[in-house]
Amino acid sequence: MRKLGHTFFTQPAIELAPALIGTILVRRTDGREYRARIVETEAYLGPHDLAAHSSKGRTKRTEVMFGPAGHAYVYFIYGMHEMLNIVAGKTGEASAVLLRAAEPLDGWEANLTGPGRLARAMQVKRAENGLDLTGDTLFLTKGKAEPARILQTKRVGVEYAKEWKDALLRFLDADSPAVSKPRP
Repeated sequence: MRKLGHTFFTQPAIELAPALIGTILVRRTDGREYRARIVETEAYLGPHDLAAHSSKGRTKRTEVMFGPAGHAYVYFIYGMHEMLNIVAGKTGEASAVLLRAAEPLDGWEANLTGPGRLARAMQVKRAENGLDLTGDTLFLTKGKAEPARILQTKRVGVEYAKEWKDALLRFLDADSPAVSKPRP
């Protein structure tokens, strides 16, 4: 099980998002290890992308997005869900990739079909905001050798983002039953 290192995460978000499809997210907590194969992501391209949180500028909430790649950006939405993102690209670019869905592995039964469900099942909280994703409690590894059949679609829930609402920045494994709705 080879962890993905910082160099992998320094790709631009638009390249990192599809590259994450098929990788394995590993969470170690309370003496257990949970593993899930990532099947859906969304790229957020920095301050010029009106759907990205960084489009509102550098704030306490978005500070981690302006930092080095390979760190978790975890935020709370709708008063009920944590969302796990991975900071991408070069320091200062403020881009990230949202992990939208995954398939549980190793006989673990969990519904990971949506970013809120994924974070909840993996026990990712806002306390992990800024966490280095090359450490020992939350990290990613390479998946199987065969590549996924990746589809590219519009992101979900970004109707407010003007011309960015139709950008094809959602990537998904076309053959996975764990992809969140709406399915293309």
